[in-house]
Amino acid sequence: MRVAYVQMEPVFLEPEANYSRAGELIRAAADEGAELIVLPELFDTGYNFRSREEVLEVAGQIPDGPTTQFLMELSRELGVFIVAGTAERDERGRLYNSAVVTGPIGSGYIGKYRKVHLFYREKLFFEPGDLGFHVFNLGIAKVGVMICFDWFFPESARTLALKGAGIIAHPSNLVMPYAPRAMPIRALENRVYTITANRIGEEFGLRFIGKSTIASPRAEVLAVGSEDEEEVAVVEIDLGMARNKKLNEMNDVFRDRRPEHYAL
Repeated sequence: MRVAYVQMEPVFLEPEANYSRAGELIRAAADEGAELIVLPELFDTGYNFRSREEVLEVAGQIPDGPTTQFLMELSRELGVFIVAGTAERDERGRLYNSAVVTGPIGSGYIGKYRKVHLFYREKLFFEPGDLGFHVFNLGIAKVGVMICFDWFFPESARTLALKGAGIIAHPSNLVMPYAPRAMPIRALENRVYTITANRIGEEFGLRFIGKSTIASPRAEVLAVGSEDEEEVAVVEIDLGMARNKKLNEMNDVFRDRRPEHYAL
């Protein structure tokens, strides 16, 4: 299976411009044979909001809003699965930092995830995610989704892996330097592939670090992005490696767990 990240620099509060650029990069990944393509957190809106009114201006419903519809149409056209971050407004006007999953099957809409662990000023605008961690069966792979700061909590990736994910898609807007080093460890300790799609650029003094990363169940860095360039990376992965949780003939990373000793 071939998977990809898209690393891009969203234009703040300009969804149409971001659709155009994301579409170009998604097509480039699809042209290289990518079947699953991961985009950054809030790829369509930018990140460093200054007011709730700014978020309301660009947030859309899922799946009926323009961002999800754009991704659904592109998935059907190109025959690819896409995971991408977007600002969601629900029917009661509540705002979530969300990710949508689309694919070439049926309407194109597969599902959504709402970010559980909000970072810094996100707490001023978004509600904490209330859907839990979910694994989406795409047929070709079982994909779990978490967003950016979720990586800081090992329970996020472990929960997805225990629920059967062979790949963890990780749309991000990383500003701290740690995740590109940590995600290979998350991949190793859960024996899964991880795809971190980060953004680049700067918004109102907040600089994003790039370095999008694809890591293997052996903690191998299969691809890593630059700090300041828009780009895509497409790599071949072996899902059989993610299904095999054995370290040797006597150790299995899940069967050897002792949860009865982990409670506080």
